[in-house]
Amino acid sequence: MPRLHHYLPNQAFVVLLLFSSIASAAIVEHVLHINDVVVKPLCKEQIIPAGNGSLPGPTINVREGDTLVVNVINNSTYNVTIHWHGVFQLKSVWMDGANMITQCPIQPSNNFTYQFDITGQEGTLLWHAHVVNLRATLHGALVIRPRSGRPYPFPKPYKEVPIIFRMFNLKVVQGKTYLLRIINAALNTHLFFKIANHNVTVVAADAVYTTPYVTDVMILTPGQTVDVLLTADQPIGKYYMATVPYISAIGIPTPDIKPTRGLIVYEGATSSSSPVKPLMPATTDIATAHTFSSNITSLVGGPHWKPVPRHVDEKMFITMGLGLDPCPSGTKCIGPLGQRYAGSLNNRTFMIPQTISMQEAYFYNITGVYTEDFPDQPPLKFDYAKFQQRTNSDMKMMFPERKTSVKTIRFNSTVEIVLQNTAILSPESHPMHLHGFNFYVLGYGFGNYDPIRDARKLNLFNPQMHNTVGVPPGGWVVLRFVANNPGVWLFHCHMDAHLPYGIMNAFIVQNGPTPETSLPSPPSNLPQCTHDPTIYDSRTTNTDLSY
Repeated sequence: MPRLHHYLPNQAFVVLLLFSSIASAAIVEHVLHINDVVVKPLCKEQIIPAGNGSLPGPTINVREGDTLVVNVINNSTYNVTIHWHGVFQLKSVWMDGANMITQCPIQPSNNFTYQFDITGQEGTLLWHAHVVNLRATLHGALVIRPRSGRPYPFPKPYKEVPIIFRMFNLKVVQGKTYLLRIINAALNTHLFFKIANHNVTVVAADAVYTTPYVTDVMILTPGQTVDVLLTADQPIGKYYMATVPYISAIGIPTPDIKPTRGLIVYEGATSSSSPVKPLMPATTDIATAHTFSSNITSLVGGPHWKPVPRHVDEKMFITMGLGLDPCPSGTKCIGPLGQRYAGSLNNRTFMIPQTISMQEAYFYNITGVYTEDFPDQPPLKFDYAKFQQRTNSDMKMMFPERKTSVKTIRFNSTVEIVLQNTAILSPESHPMHLHGFNFYVLGYGFGNYDPIRDARKLNLFNPQMHNTVGVPPGGWVVLRFVANNPGVWLFHCHMDAHLPYGIMNAFIVQNGPTPETSLPSPPSNLPQCTHDPTIYDSRTTNTDLSY
């Protein structure tokens, strides 16, 4: 090791900071046992998978800069993967946990160890299963605090409390401030959240610090997180905190989600005192949802903040929503016109591979798994927000093409995406989640996006970064991100019911110019989908799996 006194003073300071950062990082290890447990909701027994025997699963606490190691032991009867929702996975795409995208599932009586660094982000995220429906019970909080010795960019709270919407009683001391780490782990439901007679201050969203924003109501899409400061500044008593669903779909079946309630109980409150109830928004209150989402902005100059890149290399306009798929002969289907529902992104329904993960197919150059022809534009321009089927071309837009197609992006390119919600079946809000990256949300709006008028309104100064964004019903959102992380990354609606419909696609970010900016080899114990050894031979090239 070179001796520090050989360096100039400013160089020595940089080296000391580097050593300090290395010293403050830790290896955090967990074991996650996935077991079948018996529950009895509404007097009917059900067998469900659970993490370490609890619902929700365990909270995982780390600091920025730590290495997280989680050994997942699957003793359940289900195939399982675990996705670390919102974690960048820089140079660790194999650990993303997207079923059949970055790995094959962990089969029953098998295990797999996820190991990755957590860098450049602080706040609240979540982990969850990435196999259809299992996310309902296999999920938990992932809390990333600043490195040791580094403060929050807001006053230190008296206590920190993770809240996953199953609700509970929270005891508070009058005059104290609490950091609530709020997670919407619901499968399919956007949720309004409110605490009776209390305002909160939003300080982070999706593990990105925000400009402090005072509000009495929040909206969280499935998969979103919000960190808020709650000051217990009301008279001693009990106050309900409650959620109600936000429903934007018209004519589309939606789950019957009942409101949930918990209690804020002040120290000294008597058992006989009646809790104060909040006045909740209507379940169809689009304006309140839009007001909250569009008023969240980033903390300029805060930890890990980066300015918006101005030069754009790739521009995409993606129409999104539900379409139809022909109903198989002899089958009764519940969709309009007697057909099945199908997802649509630029008139494509994404088909999840069945034989090998896309990441392995890309790494080993195995053909026949996907095509690299996802379009940058829809095949037809139409009145997206007020669709009416008049012609054969319009009918084509109702029946998207079923295909496993991806968009390939050069390393370090800046990508801008306009997501345009369509009313082909219903102008429903869709929470779009991008694996492996945060994106700047430059603007929201309603109706059809106008590339001249609306582009002038985009926020290029302090847009909030997210990993999940709700696209307004019958409206649009503009995203921008830097593709600096090589690998195959899923982009999908985070409503679990829409995964089998295929509202998703994938981006392949190519390798950079150096080994440090290129894909690492997969771990030797990566779960496999098949026992055919030739598929997993790293020297096998141009294998065709199109059968």
